[in-house]
Amino acid sequence: QVQLVESGGGLVQPGGSLRLSCAASGTIFFRLYTMAWYRQAPGKQRELVADISADSSTNYADSVKGRFTISRDNAKNTVYLQMNSLQPEDTAVYYCNKNSGTNLPWGQGTQVTVSS
Repeated sequence: QVQLVESGGGLVQPGGSLRLSCAASGTIFFRLYTMAWYRQAPGKQRELVADISADSSTNYADSVKGRFTISRDNAKNTVYLQMNSLQPEDTAVYYCNKNSGTNLPWGQGTQVTVSS
């Protein structure tokens, strides 16, 4: 069974940085997937943050352009999200999943809290 495990979240001050990781197991097709990072803040719907295609083309939500960078390592079945210049409005639970076709089972996410 496919499993997604997110990690790397934590508490950071405004202006700080974090690097999130998402490891996929149970699939041999990871390299073919367009993978994405999503986030869900309290009381809000889950939103797409960034995605990366099989050929490593990337897209970003306007709110994170220039601050976040998505990348992938297909040898490790892992997708990353480097987050710089974090702001309080970036506070949310961050999840990874496919961004096309049927979603994989959602992981538990990783909490990112930006606060002074």
